[in-house]
Amino acid sequence: MFVRKNKNRSGSVSIQIVRKVKRKNKLIKTVGIAHTKREEELLLLLANNEIERLKGVSALFVEHDDLVVESFVESLSNDHLQKVGAELVLGRIYQKIGFPQGGSLDYFKNLVLCRLVYPGSKLKTVEYFKKHLKVDVSVYSIYRFLDQVDQSLKPIIEKTTFNYTKKLLDGRIGVVFYDMTTLYFEASEPDDYRIPGFNKDGKHQHPQIMIGLLVSNNGYPIGYQIFEGNTSETKTLIPVLQNFQKKFDIATPIVVADAALLSQANIDALQEHGYQYILGGRVKNETEVIKQQVIALQVAEGRPQEIKSKNGRLIVSYSAGRAKKDEKNREKGLKRLESKVKTGKISKQHINNRGYNKYLRLEGEASVNIDYQKYNADKIWDGLKGYITNTLLSREEIIGQYSQLWQIEKAFRISKTDLRIRPVYHRLRNRIEAHICICFAAYTVYKELERLIIINQIRLSPEKAINEIKEIKQLSYTLPKSKETKTKILKPTNEQEWLLNLEI
Repeated sequence: MFVRKNKNRSGSVSIQIVRKVKRKNKLIKTVGIAHTKREEELLLLLANNEIERLKGVSALFVEHDDLVVESFVESLSNDHLQKVGAELVLGRIYQKIGFPQGGSLDYFKNLVLCRLVYPGSKLKTVEYFKKHLKVDVSVYSIYRFLDQVDQSLKPIIEKTTFNYTKKLLDGRIGVVFYDMTTLYFEASEPDDYRIPGFNKDGKHQHPQIMIGLLVSNNGYPIGYQIFEGNTSETKTLIPVLQNFQKKFDIATPIVVADAALLSQANIDALQEHGYQYILGGRVKNETEVIKQQVIALQVAEGRPQEIKSKNGRLIVSYSAGRAKKDEKNREKGLKRLESKVKTGKISKQHINNRGYNKYLRLEGEASVNIDYQKYNADKIWDGLKGYITNTLLSREEIIGQYSQLWQIEKAFRISKTDLRIRPVYHRLRNRIEAHICICFAAYTVYKELERLIIINQIRLSPEKAINEIKEIKQLSYTLPKSKETKTKILKPTNEQEWLLNLEI
């Protein structure tokens, strides 16, 4: 038996195994048809191996195996590799939550997954579509899709998120945590929507919008609302809560918020609308009568005390760690103030109750100095923390619920850093709202990934898990004989295998 190359009219080459019988060549088998030189070399190797098998030789030549493998590897290119981890892991989580998909909504899904693995500009989004989906899209096609994400999609995303969070909390959302943040815009002129205002990122000169966010226990998201950039933070709480209750038709929850929202108007409005609340209390800002009562309390570590105030119960706790932090902050503030006083640039206009300026005093008619007696007297407040509430919860329960407020701070941190929600480069209102809706859905997937990592006992942070997920690759290849195209996930690392096998 021998191998014969038979040239076809189309220019391809048939690789055949032939046996000479009575001086005539008899075709035994056509191994395959080669269209390229590389395919021809591979088919010749396969034909020689087949001859060995037909002759009954048990062992194949090692060099043939090596050459077959080498030939196959050399035929591969980057076009044969596709990153599939986002779809295989995060896509399953997206589907489990119940977010919309199918048809044009797959575009939304892909933008959400992209926000998790390639957060940033729309150029990053283009890169995601190419590497993960093998689809070439332009930035303009993404903008056109954002223009089509109308207001009807936000309620669906929010409702789906709420239902899933409610399911995780065994059907009851009894406590909600509220906070606000600002999102600024780069290289953009202000308008009626994007208005300069107080910016928490220090970008006061930039136009901005404000977002009020509601989360539940453990930081599971509930909903959000967008406000004009110059909206007062204290005027957002009641509208968000009322909107939340109206949309989801639920019982009145206990509201937990920090001291920044502690205005008398807010407290009055909460009471008027029948809300129970736990708010951060600024004990140093209370009346002199209340402050004297607080000082008289025997507050110690692990032994919170309480007194009555006009807004309900004022719970006061003490922490030695907080006391050290408070003292350190006062010392830093004093040093900065001393440096300013030495320059002689501080005048009587600077004497006010803003920050550490309260330690300034006027001596004579023009000399401004530091009131060290007032500074030392402030030490009595180090380590004390107040909580104002109208609930019947125990002191420990109130402190425990308020201590979860860091979860919403974490939500904003994740959104601003890991998901790169800001700065925002869009100008049109509908694109801005679509961008925020995508980021909100991405945060929901992120939180569920975090929860699944914990219950599956995987020792990875969500950030490291996402880095592993986006490097899971799949190989596409074509069999030389049958021309059948197949795919195979490249051998994953241990961490990638854990994530691929998540019990979702």
